[in-house]
Amino acid sequence: MIYLLLGAAALAFLVWLGRAPGGAAGRGRMLRTLLSVAAAGGAVFVGLRGQWLISLGLVALSVVLSGRTRLILRARRGYVPRSPPPLSTKMSVQEARDILGVAPTATRAEIEAAFRRLMLRAHPDHGGSAGLAAQINAARETLLG
Repeated sequence: MIYLLLGAAALAFLVWLGRAPGGAAGRGRMLRTLLSVAAAGGAVFVGLRGQWLISLGLVALSVVLSGRTRLILRARRGYVPRSPPPLSTKMSVQEARDILGVAPTATRAEIEAAFRRLMLRAHPDHGGSAGLAAQINAARETLLG
């Protein structure tokens, strides 16, 4: 009898979901979230009955569904994951001097001082970007060899 009531409730919910405003994307997100919650609840229920393998599968399903929902929400809010710094390409000596802001006659000490000054501002741990820090590192390596 309980399964009949649960099936009727699920059918009523799906009918309501089809008529709800918000477009297909909103309904899909809501459905994924509810399926994730249902899978987590089922995992608890099955786990209490001693069927651990099925419970672990339902937990995994719940995590996958909720993770996908979070990724979709982040993408809609404009979240862009950080990309790794570009692969190092050989930069010319002139480009390296321009990045560090040193003269062609700069000594090793001047290059190191310029590098330190720029890295204090551009390092990712101090609010800078990984790409800019990589360019500064590459410029120093080009000039000091």
